Amino acid sequence: MTAAESPDLISVIISDHRHVERVFTELESGTGTPEHRRNLADHVIAELVRHSVAEEQFMYPAARKYLEKGDELADHEIEEHAEAEQVMKQLEDIPATEPRFDELMRQLMDDIRHHIEDEEQDLLPKLQAACSADELRDLGEKVERAKKMAPTRPHPSAPDRPPMNLILDPGAGFIDKIRDGLSKRHT
Repeated sequence: MTAAESPDLISVIISDHRHVERVFTELESGTGTPEHRRNLADHVIAELVRHSVAEEQFMYPAARKYLEKGDELADHEIEEHAEAEQVMKQLEDIPATEPRFDELMRQLMDDIRHHIEDEEQDLLPKLQAACSADELRDLGEKVERAKKMAPTRPHPSAPDRPPMNLILDPGAGFIDKIRDGLSKRHT
């Protein structure tokens, strides 16, 4: 793949958003066994954690660097991540047969849908206008690489800003992948 063919930051983030929305739609359908619904929840949690970690490592620092009021925007988005991560942590071990599972999934879906709307209507257009095509491609590649090494489980107390998240996230990701394999968790 040439540099010109590499996905840029905007397309990577939007693609992740659409994938999460497809899983949410399936969960909302209420179909499938409780085990399938639990597996879908584990999968979407892993995807959301990877996505959030990559945004915190690269997209939000870019917002701080390139955008007027970038610190304020990034701080708001990170706060939303922290709130969603708390819900994901609560969801981690709840069987899909318990009423609390559906309650927490609804809260998570509402929180994430609001977050997606914020990003797509405000932050992403501003970054697209402020960054060059090369910078957006570079950020897209960095986000894709970060997702491969990112944790797959929520870690609410982990740092959410560089440089500490750049140092600690890959280690947490390695441990999570071992735990996922041992527990046969669907990520």
